[in-house]
Amino acid sequence: MKIGINARFLLPDKMEGFGWYSYEITKRLVESHPEHDFVFFFDRPFDSRFIFGDNVTPIVLRPPARHPVLFIIWFEIALKRAMKKHRIDVLFSPDGYLSLGSKIPQIGVIHDINFEHFPEDIPFAARKYLKRFFPKFAQKASKIITVSNYSKADIVEKYQIDPNKVAVIWNGASEKYKPLNEKTKKEVRLRYIDGKPYFLFVGSIHPRKNVRRLIAAFALFKKSIESDMQLLIVGTAMWNKGAVDLEISDAIKNEVHFLGHVSQDDLALLVGSAMALTYVPYFEGFGIPLVEAMKCGTPIISGNLTSLPEVAGEAALYCDPYNVEDIADQMKYLFESESIQNEHAQIGLIRSKLFSWDLAAEHVWKEIESFLK
Repeated sequence: MKIGINARFLLPDKMEGFGWYSYEITKRLVESHPEHDFVFFFDRPFDSRFIFGDNVTPIVLRPPARHPVLFIIWFEIALKRAMKKHRIDVLFSPDGYLSLGSKIPQIGVIHDINFEHFPEDIPFAARKYLKRFFPKFAQKASKIITVSNYSKADIVEKYQIDPNKVAVIWNGASEKYKPLNEKTKKEVRLRYIDGKPYFLFVGSIHPRKNVRRLIAAFALFKKSIESDMQLLIVGTAMWNKGAVDLEISDAIKNEVHFLGHVSQDDLALLVGSAMALTYVPYFEGFGIPLVEAMKCGTPIISGNLTSLPEVAGEAALYCDPYNVEDIADQMKYLFESESIQNEHAQIGLIRSKLFSWDLAAEHVWKEIESFLK
């Protein structure tokens, strides 16, 4: 049987959320099922490292689909024709975009529908496309996969979808994330931050990630406690909009550090060496950095909205992401108590065992397999 894969986000040196999800799931699907053929549809020249087996046929379709107009051309013309030509039995789309005109069964992964709740956070053209087409994708999909019970309830309610059509499959995290010894932690801190301890944020710099309030909370923390704590921010601006309104006062401008995109190897070291992950989005469909931190035994300060409590459970200290003082208070509380740090580190290590890319891929395969019979 032939399984088509929307592989647009498998991009060398540019892997973000959709890309890593695509990588972790599709690599396991290909390697675990050599009895089936996989056709990877790219929208630009592909890197051979993403051809995970001899049972993968890579196809490049034009034009590169990185703009709403080009999305329509790529999915409704190029992909539709290619799936028919290559006799695809079912399409798996890790980013949720589907071909509305194709009659082939399609499984879409809708990670969340944040654009329905905070449309002002997204540029006009992208916002119009997402709000117009994702309800159609949800209706068109033969099956929807989402990554949290929160997102399932949101999709079902907003798009009036039969709950039985939506499967919840939690994300995992790379095995690169693991506890580090003190020697390694010191080496990482020396490499990045002159040996100083730090809070860490990981994610795209986008309004809903709430980096602006996180920085403001860090300023309050520094004002209330004399320490050499730093704030490291790993990630790049999404939609070229994320860095807007990131006000950094003179008092802390030398203690907030933007690292941009880093490799997964380096990110695992940064997460494992942090005093805490400070992850306070006001909307999130899942929040993979939470799992990465838990696997490292790194304490977590998390926002208390949407899916985040579902993922972090009792491993995190929670705060109101809209309340700068509350975020700062949790920073102070964690900083001042080594016993609290150790307690939440241990809870996180235990809870992290619930999240596995192997298990996620196994459940995704069951959904795909149901259309191959």
